[in-house]
Amino acid sequence: MTTVLIDYDSGNLHSAEKAFQRMAREGGHDPVIVTNRPADVAKATRIVLPGDGAFPACRRGLAAIDGLEEAIIDAVERRAVPFLGICVGMQMLATWGREYEDVRGFDWVGGQITRITPDDPSLKVPHMGWNDLIIDRPHPVLDGIQTGDHAYFVHSYHMQVADPADLLAHVDYGGPVTAIVARGNVVGTQFHPEKSQSAGLRLIANFLGWAP
Repeated sequence: MTTVLIDYDSGNLHSAEKAFQRMAREGGHDPVIVTNRPADVAKATRIVLPGDGAFPACRRGLAAIDGLEEAIIDAVERRAVPFLGICVGMQMLATWGREYEDVRGFDWVGGQITRITPDDPSLKVPHMGWNDLIIDRPHPVLDGIQTGDHAYFVHSYHMQVADPADLLAHVDYGGPVTAIVARGNVVGTQFHPEKSQSAGLRLIANFLGWAP
């Protein structure tokens, strides 16, 4: 009974590891380990996939570790293991990534990853810093989280969902920018919950207790 935080050289996992381990300890949930071993994923009861950088590089980095992607797909699609994608890890849930080139995602949440295009030319891309969440629909991972709560973003691309029912929350950055998506046993946050203080820690705790 283990929550697995996937390490595929996508960035510094230290803060994420600390946040997930803290909330697991406080909530009496399964232990959290950081790993890139397919055998660990095959036994995981929850999976967290982070990601920093460009969509194509993250996608290829994941595929480069022998058996890892296959173990994740088997866990999510066959065993229905609860899955949380963070930042580019969330973007990989989509059907297509359109960053620099067209690269297929897992297609667990229909949609595509496109560049943010704020209506206000004074707004810079990447979208970096704190922004207020706007909740679009309820979900167990959002228990105790409400419109106006702050989340920390660092990204230039976001998901355009094919089905509005998959959109849990967005933010306003010269127009709507997708913040949280979910479908079935899969959920994703464009922001970094481990860096989003109380709202982020609450979302992590909710995910660790979620039974889809």
